Amino acid sequence: MPTAVDDICYELALANRIIAHEGVLDGFGHVSARHPLKPDHYLLSRSRSPELVEPGDILELDIDSNVVTPGNILPYGECVIHGEIFRARPDVLAVVHHHSPAVLPFCLTDLKLVPINGLGSVIGAEVPSWDSADEFGDTPMVLTTNEQGASLARALGPHAMVLMRRHGATVVGASLKEVVFRSIMSHRNAELLLRAHMVGKVTPLSAGEAKLAHDYSLQARPLGRAWEYWATRLTKAGELPPRSKTLVGGKGSRTSASKPKAKKKAKRRR
Repeated sequence: MPTAVDDICYELALANRIIAHEGVLDGFGHVSARHPLKPDHYLLSRSRSPELVEPGDILELDIDSNVVTPGNILPYGECVIHGEIFRARPDVLAVVHHHSPAVLPFCLTDLKLVPINGLGSVIGAEVPSWDSADEFGDTPMVLTTNEQGASLARALGPHAMVLMRRHGATVVGASLKEVVFRSIMSHRNAELLLRAHMVGKVTPLSAGEAKLAHDYSLQARPLGRAWEYWATRLTKAGELPPRSKTLVGGKGSRTSASKPKAKKKAKRRR
C-alpha cells in the first residue's frame, strides 16, 4: 500500500515535470515539498533535470539541508534555498526555484513585476527583490551556503515569490498544487506584461482587484482544474513519471533506468 510519503514523492515528481513541460523550468531549477510526517525535514530530487524526475529520485533532507536518505547521492547544489525557506516560513509546504525566461527580464532591470490579469494576481501584492552582492559580494551566482539561503528567505519575508538579481526567482506555496499554479501563472503574467509594455502604457490590477482575484484563484476548484489540465497535457505527451519506488528513508529502490553512478561527496554543493 502506498504511504503518505510515497504519494507526496509521486506528486513532487509530477510537479517537476508539469512545470518543465509548461516552459518555466529547463535543465535547471528545482521543486521541493515539506515532509508530510516530519515538519523539520523536506523532500527534493537528486541533482537531475526537472522533466526527468521520478519518485525514485526523491531525497529526504533535514532543515539544515543535510541529506538524510542513505547513500552517497548528491542533491541540487542550491538545496539551501529550500531548507532556509522551510525554516523561516512554517506556512510554506512547497518551494520552486526557477530561471523562467519571461521572469528573468525583471531580475535584470528596474521594471516592476506586477499583476495585470486575474490569474497573474497569484504573484501577490508585492514581489520583493534580492541581490546576493549586498551581503556576499561576488559569487558564482548560485546559493551554496545556509547563510545565503537564510538571506534569501529574509528577503522573501511573508510574500509569495522573490526575484533574484541576475539569477531567477523563488516561489512558495501552501501545497504543491499551489506552488505549481503560482510558478506557471507568474511566468505567463510576466510574458503578457513584457508584450504589453511593447504596445503601450500598462495598467495593472488595482489593489482590491488583485486581492480578490488572488483569493479566488487559489481556491480548490481553480487549482484542481489547472492541475488536471497540466497533468492531461503531460499524459498526452507521454511524459508522466513512472510509479517507481521511493528512496526516502532508505526503504525503497530506484528503477534501474534512474540509478545514478556513485560519486564522492563534494565539500561544496553545486
